[in-house]
Amino acid sequence: MRDPSFRRSLALFRAFLHEQDDPEACYSLLARDAVDQVESYDGPVAGRTVLDVGGGGGYFTGEFRRRGANAFLFEPDLAELGEKPPESAVVADGYLLPLRDGVADVTFSSNVLEHVADPETFLSELARVTRPGGLIYVSFTNWLSPWGGHEWAPWHYFGAERARARYLRRTGRPAKHTLGENLFAVHIGSTLRQVRARDDVTVVSARSRYWPFLAEAVVKAPGIREFATWNLLLILRRCPT
Repeated sequence: MRDPSFRRSLALFRAFLHEQDDPEACYSLLARDAVDQVESYDGPVAGRTVLDVGGGGGYFTGEFRRRGANAFLFEPDLAELGEKPPESAVVADGYLLPLRDGVADVTFSSNVLEHVADPETFLSELARVTRPGGLIYVSFTNWLSPWGGHEWAPWHYFGAERARARYLRRTGRPAKHTLGENLFAVHIGSTLRQVRARDDVTVVSARSRYWPFLAEAVVKAPGIREFATWNLLLILRRCPT
Protein backbone atom coordinates (compact mmCIF):
# COMPACT_ATOMS: atom_id res chain seq x y z
CA MET A 1 0.00 0.00 0.00
CA ARG A 2 1.30 3.45 -0.91
CA ASP A 3 2.34 5.50 2.10
CA PRO A 4 0.74 7.91 2.73
CA SER A 5 -2.64 7.20 1.14
CA PHE A 6 -6.29 6.98 2.14
CA ARG A 7 -6.36 3.31 1.13
CA ARG A 8 -3.48 2.45 3.46
CA SER A 9 -4.87 4.46 6.38
CA LEU A 10 -8.30 2.88 5.97
CA ALA A 11 -6.85 -0.64 5.85
CA LEU A 12 -4.83 -0.06 9.02
CA PHE A 13 -7.82 1.50 10.80
CA ARG A 14 -10.08 -1.41 9.88
CA ALA A 15 -7.46 -3.84 11.19
CA PHE A 16 -7.16 -1.82 14.40
CA LEU A 17 -10.91 -2.13 15.01
CA HIS A 18 -10.40 -5.90 15.25
CA GLU A 19 -7.29 -5.75 17.45
CA GLN A 20 -9.03 -7.54 20.32
CA ASP A 21 -10.85 -10.28 18.37
CA ASP A 22 -8.20 -10.84 15.67
CA PRO A 23 -4.80 -9.62 16.90
CA GLU A 24 -2.93 -11.86 14.45
CA ALA A 25 -4.39 -10.08 11.41
CA CYS A 26 -4.11 -6.63 12.99
CA TYR A 27 -0.49 -6.84 14.06
CA SER A 28 0.68 -8.81 11.06
CA LEU A 29 -0.60 -6.03 8.77
CA LEU A 30 0.93 -3.37 11.01
CA ALA A 31 4.26 -5.22 11.01
CA ARG A 32 4.35 -5.45 7.22
CA ASP A 33 3.55 -1.77 6.96
CA ALA A 34 6.22 -0.77 9.50
CA VAL A 35 8.96 -2.81 7.84
CA ASP A 36 7.94 -1.29 4.50
CA GLN A 37 8.52 2.10 6.12
CA VAL A 38 11.95 1.09 7.42
CA GLU A 39 12.97 -0.16 3.98
CA SER A 40 11.72 3.02 2.30
CA TYR A 41 14.21 5.02 4.38
CA ASP A 42 17.09 2.57 4.60
CA GLY A 43 16.81 -0.04 1.85
CA PRO A 44 16.26 -3.80 2.17
CA VAL A 45 16.76 -5.25 5.66
CA ALA A 46 18.01 -8.64 4.41
CA GLY A 47 21.30 -9.58 6.06
CA ARG A 48 21.19 -6.70 8.52
CA THR A 49 21.02 -6.73 12.31
CA VAL A 50 17.71 -5.38 13.63
CA LEU A 51 16.75 -4.85 17.27
CA ASP A 52 13.04 -4.76 18.10
CA VAL A 53 12.87 -3.05 21.50
CA GLY A 54 9.59 -3.53 23.37
CA GLY A 55 8.08 -5.55 20.54
CA GLY A 56 5.65 -7.56 22.68
CA GLY A 57 4.53 -10.76 20.98
CA GLY A 58 7.15 -10.51 18.23
CA TYR A 59 5.06 -9.61 15.18
CA PHE A 60 7.60 -7.00 14.05
CA THR A 61 10.55 -9.28 14.78
CA GLY A 62 8.89 -12.01 12.76
CA GLU A 63 8.35 -9.74 9.77
CA PHE A 64 11.94 -8.52 9.83
CA ARG A 65 13.14 -12.13 9.92
CA ARG A 66 10.83 -13.12 7.07
CA ARG A 67 12.59 -10.49 4.97
CA GLY A 68 16.00 -11.90 5.79
CA ALA A 69 17.11 -9.69 8.66
CA ASN A 70 18.95 -10.94 11.74
CA ALA A 71 16.25 -9.64 14.07
CA PHE A 72 16.16 -9.88 17.85
CA LEU A 73 13.34 -9.03 20.24
CA PHE A 74 13.92 -7.33 23.60
CA GLU A 75 10.83 -7.21 25.83
CA PRO A 76 10.70 -6.66 29.62
CA ASP A 77 7.17 -8.02 30.20
CA LEU A 78 6.77 -11.80 30.13
CA ALA A 79 3.01 -11.41 29.78
CA GLU A 80 3.48 -9.39 26.58
CA LEU A 81 5.73 -12.06 25.09
CA GLY A 82 2.87 -14.56 25.20
CA GLU A 83 3.04 -18.34 25.28
CA LYS A 84 5.22 -18.75 22.19
CA PRO A 85 7.75 -15.91 21.98
CA PRO A 86 10.19 -15.81 19.05
CA GLU A 87 13.37 -17.84 19.44
CA SER A 88 15.36 -14.61 19.39
CA ALA A 89 13.43 -13.05 22.31
CA VAL A 90 15.36 -11.68 25.27
CA VAL A 91 13.74 -10.52 28.51
CA ALA A 92 15.37 -7.11 28.95
CA ASP A 93 14.53 -3.54 29.87
CA GLY A 94 14.84 -0.90 27.16
CA TYR A 95 16.60 1.37 29.64
CA LEU A 96 19.54 -1.05 29.87
CA LEU A 97 19.90 -3.42 26.94
CA PRO A 98 22.41 -6.27 27.40
CA LEU A 99 24.36 -5.28 24.29
CA ARG A 100 27.60 -3.57 23.43
CA ASP A 101 27.63 -0.22 21.68
CA GLY A 102 26.80 0.02 17.99
CA VAL A 103 25.66 -3.55 17.30
CA ALA A 104 22.53 -2.75 15.29
CA ASP A 105 22.04 -1.58 11.73
CA VAL A 106 18.41 -0.78 12.59
CA THR A 107 16.92 -0.20 16.03
CA PHE A 108 13.14 -0.37 16.01
CA SER A 109 10.60 0.65 18.65
CA SER A 110 6.88 0.72 17.88
CA ASN A 111 4.45 2.31 20.33
CA VAL A 112 6.69 1.97 23.36
CA LEU A 113 7.75 5.53 24.23
CA GLU A 114 4.39 6.40 25.84
CA HIS A 115 4.87 3.46 28.21
CA VAL A 116 8.23 4.53 29.67
CA ALA A 117 8.64 7.03 32.50
CA ASP A 118 11.91 8.44 31.14
CA PRO A 119 11.76 8.78 27.33
CA GLU A 120 15.12 10.56 27.10
CA THR A 121 16.98 7.69 28.76
CA PHE A 122 15.13 5.19 26.60
CA LEU A 123 16.09 7.07 23.42
CA SER A 124 19.69 7.31 24.59
CA GLU A 125 19.83 3.54 24.90
CA LEU A 126 18.38 3.07 21.41
CA ALA A 127 21.07 5.41 20.06
CA ARG A 128 23.84 3.68 22.02
CA VAL A 129 23.20 0.24 20.51
CA THR A 130 22.87 1.58 16.95
CA ARG A 131 26.00 1.75 14.80
CA PRO A 132 27.15 5.11 13.42
CA GLY A 133 25.06 5.78 10.33
CA GLY A 134 22.43 3.24 11.44
CA LEU A 135 18.68 3.89 11.46
CA ILE A 136 16.46 4.34 14.51
CA TYR A 137 12.69 3.95 14.07
CA VAL A 138 10.58 5.24 16.96
CA SER A 139 6.83 5.70 16.97
CA PHE A 140 4.45 6.48 19.80
CA THR A 141 0.86 7.49 20.45
CA ASN A 142 0.92 11.00 21.87
CA TRP A 143 -1.33 11.81 24.82
CA LEU A 144 -3.65 14.26 23.05
CA SER A 145 -4.23 11.91 20.12
CA PRO A 146 -7.77 10.51 19.97
CA TRP A 147 -6.12 7.21 20.98
CA GLY A 148 -3.87 8.70 23.67
CA GLY A 149 -5.73 6.94 26.46
CA HIS A 150 -5.39 3.57 24.73
CA GLU A 151 -8.24 1.26 25.75
CA TRP A 152 -10.08 4.05 27.60
CA ALA A 153 -9.73 6.59 24.77
CA PRO A 154 -11.18 9.05 23.84
CA TRP A 155 -12.51 9.59 27.36
CA HIS A 156 -8.99 10.52 28.54
CA TYR A 157 -9.82 14.04 27.36
CA PHE A 158 -12.10 14.27 30.41
CA GLY A 159 -9.44 13.01 32.82
CA ALA A 160 -7.60 9.72 33.22
CA GLU A 161 -9.33 8.55 36.41
CA ARG A 162 -12.78 9.33 35.05
CA ALA A 163 -11.91 7.47 31.84
CA ARG A 164 -10.65 4.43 33.76
CA ALA A 165 -13.78 4.38 35.92
CA ARG A 166 -15.96 4.49 32.82
CA TYR A 167 -14.00 1.62 31.28
CA LEU A 168 -14.54 -0.47 34.43
CA ARG A 169 -18.29 0.24 34.44
CA ARG A 170 -18.60 -0.57 30.74
CA THR A 171 -16.51 -3.75 30.61
CA GLY A 172 -16.64 -5.07 34.15
CA ARG A 173 -12.83 -5.33 34.34
CA PRO A 174 -10.08 -2.87 35.25
CA ALA A 175 -8.20 -1.14 32.48
CA LYS A 176 -4.78 -2.47 31.55
CA HIS A 177 -3.18 0.98 31.60
CA THR A 178 -2.84 3.44 34.47
CA LEU A 179 -1.58 6.97 33.87
CA GLY A 180 1.74 7.49 35.64
CA GLU A 181 2.41 3.77 36.03
CA ASN A 182 2.48 2.10 32.60
CA LEU A 183 1.14 4.93 30.45
CA PHE A 184 2.53 8.48 30.33
CA ALA A 185 1.39 11.76 28.82
CA VAL A 186 4.00 12.18 26.08
CA HIS A 187 3.60 15.19 23.80
CA ILE A 188 4.88 15.83 20.28
CA GLY A 189 6.26 19.34 20.77
CA SER A 190 8.39 18.50 23.80
CA THR A 191 9.57 15.23 22.26
CA LEU A 192 10.69 16.96 19.06
CA ARG A 193 12.59 19.57 21.05
CA GLN A 194 14.35 16.88 23.07
CA VAL A 195 15.31 14.83 20.02
CA ARG A 196 16.51 17.82 17.97
CA ALA A 197 18.70 18.94 20.88
CA ARG A 198 20.59 15.63 20.95
CA ASP A 199 24.09 15.41 19.52
CA ASP A 200 24.08 11.64 18.92
CA VAL A 201 21.27 11.49 16.33
CA THR A 202 19.94 13.53 13.43
CA VAL A 203 16.26 13.68 12.52
CA VAL A 204 15.64 12.23 9.06
CA SER A 205 11.88 12.57 9.31
CA ALA A 206 9.24 13.52 11.87
CA ARG A 207 5.83 12.57 10.52
CA SER A 208 2.49 11.03 11.30
CA ARG A 209 2.71 7.28 11.08
CA TYR A 210 -0.87 6.82 9.84
CA TRP A 211 -2.04 10.19 8.44
CA PRO A 212 -3.31 9.66 4.85
CA PHE A 213 -1.77 12.81 3.31
CA LEU A 214 0.82 15.50 4.11
CA ALA A 215 2.24 13.24 6.82
CA GLU A 216 5.16 15.57 7.61
CA ALA A 217 3.21 18.81 7.24
CA VAL A 218 0.75 18.01 10.04
CA VAL A 219 3.66 17.59 12.49
CA LYS A 220 4.89 21.11 11.68
CA ALA A 221 1.71 22.77 12.97
CA PRO A 222 2.07 23.51 16.72
CA GLY A 223 -1.04 22.81 18.73
CA ILE A 224 -2.91 21.11 15.90
CA ARG A 225 -0.28 18.38 15.69
CA GLU A 226 -0.97 17.24 19.25
CA PHE A 227 -4.46 16.15 18.17
CA ALA A 228 -4.15 15.48 14.44
CA THR A 229 -0.89 13.54 14.19
CA TRP A 230 -2.49 10.42 15.78
CA ASN A 231 0.87 8.69 16.16
CA LEU A 232 4.29 10.32 15.76
CA LEU A 233 6.94 8.49 13.75
CA LEU A 234 10.55 9.57 14.17
CA ILE A 235 13.15 8.34 11.72
CA LEU A 236 16.57 9.06 13.22
CA ARG A 237 20.09 8.49 11.97
CA ARG A 238 22.90 7.70 14.42
CA CYS A 239 25.62 10.32 14.12
CA PRO A 240 29.22 9.30 13.34
CA THR A 241 31.30 8.92 16.48
